[in-house]
Formats: sequence, structure tokens, C-alpha cells
Amino acid sequence: MGQEKECRLRHGGRMLEGKALLETDHLLFRGAERLKIPFRDLTGVAAAGGILRLDWGGGRAELDLGVAAEKWAQKILHPPSRLDKLGVKAGLAVRLQGEFDAGFTRELKAAGAAAPGKLADLIFLAASRTADLARIPGLAAKLQPAGGLWVIYPKGVETIREIDVIEAGRAAGLKDTKVVSFSSTHTGLRFTVPLAAR
Repeated sequence: MGQEKECRLRHGGRMLEGKALLETDHLLFRGAERLKIPFRDLTGVAAAGGILRLDWGGGRAELDLGVAAEKWAQKILHPPSRLDKLGVKAGLAVRLQGEFDAGFTRELKAAGAAAPGKLADLIFLAASRTADLARIPGLAAKLQPAGGLWVIYPKGVETIREIDVIEAGRAAGLKDTKVVSFSSTHTGLRFTVPLAAR
């Protein structure tokens, strides 16, 4: 989700000033002390009067977020699905390039993604090493002008790094616009055609 807000945190009988970051699977508070709360550990989530209250096995945290409290509570309680984060909607023409797990292809089918014709709205490239990035220029030519090319690559490996992906996309004339956690092992980086080139 990648949202952040300066706030006060009440935890363990102390009031701390700092910054809260709302991520896809956890909330992180950075201040005089650091607190990371994985959503899988939560036993209660509530928002009232501008305060977001999170309960888990390690206690309770209350964050003074003002008007954002309710919105953050809803995002924690109803996180976006993987396809929501990737912008997949029913009727979009989607092309897969490379090896994807069967679970992802089932998600696409269930969401009503369509097979592409000559051009696709979304293209997903599975890249496990830098050599796979050589496919980007050819795939970019098969993209609708307002479409997106997602490069899905492993996290934390030396065979392919985020900077390699970014440089390959930019060399193909594309603009990197979004990063998401595709899975526990892979990251997704989206490229689009710059507005001036459409």
C-alpha cells in the first residue's frame, strides 16, 4: 500500500512521536522506538475519533492518525488482492511471457482477463535473470499505448536486481511507474509508455 503519516503512537504505556508506514502486510512505526506489526498477527482492528487501534499477541498500539484512521483500518481489514495491486480487471487483454505459477493463471482466468489480440492491455514478463530482460523491447511493441508491462522477478538474488530491471525498461523507452510485492518470493515492477510517446 505504501502510505505514510507523521503521528503519535501509544504503546506499552508510552507515547511516541514518529512516522507510521502502512504496507501491504504490516504496519511499521519509526520514531524513538521502532515497532513492526504484521497483519497476520492482529486480533483486533478498530478506528474511532481519529485513533487507529491495533491488537495482537504482543499488546495494543494506538496511532493518532486523524482522518486517515478509518481509511487505514479499512485497508488493513480489506487488503487489496494481488490482481487489484496489478491493475487486472475483467475484460482487459492480458499476455504472459515466461513461466508463471498455476495459481496466478487461475486468478487471471477467474478475474475475467481476456486473451490478447495484436496488442495487450497488460503484459507480464517472468524474468529470473538479466538475460530475460532482453525481451522488454519486443514486448513493449505489443502493448496498448496506455497499457502496462509488468516485470516479475525474484527478490534478493544476484542474478537479477531491481536496478537491472529499471535500466532495461528505460532503455526500451518505457517509464517505471509502480512496484508491488507480487508474492513472498517475487517483486513486480510496472512500466508504461511515457505520455509524450503515446
